Amino acid sequence: MSDLLADCVHCGFCLPACPTYRSWHDEPDSPRGRIDLIAGIHNGTLELDETVVGHLDACLGCMGCMTACPSGVQYDLLIEGARAQIEQKYERRTDDAAFRELIFALFPYPARLRVLAPALYAFNALGLRTLANRLGLFALLPPRLRQLAELAPPLTLARLRAKLPAFTPARGSKRGRVALIAGCVQRVFFPNVNAATLRVLSAEGFDVVVPPGQGCCGALSLHAGRDGEARAFAAALMDDFAGENDVDAILINAAGCGSTLKQYGELFADDPKRAAAAERFASKVKDINEFLAGVEPVAKRRYAPLKVAYHDACHLAHAQRIRSEPRALLRSIPGLQLLEVPDGDQCCGSAGIYNLVQPESAAEIGERKVDNVLSLEADLLASANPGCTLQIQSILAKRGLNLPAAHPIEILDATLL
Repeated sequence: MSDLLADCVHCGFCLPACPTYRSWHDEPDSPRGRIDLIAGIHNGTLELDETVVGHLDACLGCMGCMTACPSGVQYDLLIEGARAQIEQKYERRTDDAAFRELIFALFPYPARLRVLAPALYAFNALGLRTLANRLGLFALLPPRLRQLAELAPPLTLARLRAKLPAFTPARGSKRGRVALIAGCVQRVFFPNVNAATLRVLSAEGFDVVVPPGQGCCGALSLHAGRDGEARAFAAALMDDFAGENDVDAILINAAGCGSTLKQYGELFADDPKRAAAAERFASKVKDINEFLAGVEPVAKRRYAPLKVAYHDACHLAHAQRIRSEPRALLRSIPGLQLLEVPDGDQCCGSAGIYNLVQPESAAEIGERKVDNVLSLEADLLASANPGCTLQIQSILAKRGLNLPAAHPIEILDATLL
């Protein structure tokens, strides 16, 4: 920890890259300010009191500071370590602790989300959401519960009935075999993204296996400081994929999950029973954009005269440093015009569970993102992370605006001949 802390030279390059510093211009709510707080906790000169925890909780974990940092500070490890200490040593208010437990009792469990999904469908299909908005009922809820209700995606019967096949064969000449991680929110609320992923991979000549029964990858837990829970999820997921050692790659189409999956080697570095397997697993993980950009395309694409605004998901652009690959894939579509979102390196405010536990800050940050997206007058928004899509669509809905959003893999799928 001391070595990681010493890497920061307080140059200030991180300040304009930090969404909360841009919102409040308060040093403790900047990356270097939070590093000072973490150093104080580590050295014993600061206590984990409400003020210190408040500044650390207010960090999105977007990792924009890591892209901006000339010194290579590993802020991701610092903030994750600090949050682990908070969860172990700090006693949260009863309401705060209860709300966080609700989140982690629901979102990492696809089976539980599936139980909730029909109720969300009925809520929309029967016009109850529209009625609640018209009567101002959401405004009567506490901010966190209001945010939870407003972020709920509009489900369709097709999405409720969607099933993910365990095996999808390659079309034409087989070029390889890959495995797909289905995700949690992605699997239940955005099954169309997984379906598009299978179709594109098949069209490009790959057999795709989806190990049944797979659960959460642990990303939400790890980013929130719940290390033990994250390791348990990760271990179970690796066990689910244990029979797929012959695959060329393990693919993921959700940016936040991908960054954690690639950290499995670090997560189990001190576990002699899991360390080697975790390193092997992590070495095979690739984001779907990363994987497809690395193979010569064979599937032909139809002309698509669309103006597409590409949103950089933070855990794709900053944590995984994947920027050019999704852009190259989208530009390969004939007729498509790719538009760069102004100030595109800035977070949308989703950031895992951030927009649920810090709704006011998330809204302020999200409004800036939406303003920049709308300035392009695009036909479609491309977003490679389900949380980002939900966040941006929620803010658009509050403004009474509609801008269709799709994962880049869905856009590729729609243009297949």
